[in-house]
Amino acid sequence: MIGIDIVVISRIENMIKKYGNKVINKILTQEEQIFFKTPSSIAGAFAAKEAFSKALGTGIGKECGFHDIIILKNNKNKPYISQKTLKKFNLKQADISISHDGGFAIAAVIIFQ
Repeated sequence: MIGIDIVVISRIENMIKKYGNKVINKILTQEEQIFFKTPSSIAGAFAAKEAFSKALGTGIGKECGFHDIIILKNNKNKPYISQKTLKKFNLKQADISISHDGGFAIAAVIIFQ
């Protein structure tokens, strides 16, 4: 299953300016906030979570919230879906790619069951 999402980085930047840490805490877990600190990286994480939820076929909502999806980075700064998330949704593997360009953040997720 595949999910893709694109986000205008300035949208996230404006939300952070307006709501501050409240919006960051809604999107990211404390663990994720170690890796995603700038508006562009937060936008990438947001897009990745949306893409993951779309790959699941649920979207973000009751069945799959922002904190149900945990995105971390390895020692080479490559993002990955946490084992906790994979176990929660009974998945074997999920591959993720996040990119930024021209004021946009885009993410693609492939889920293997």
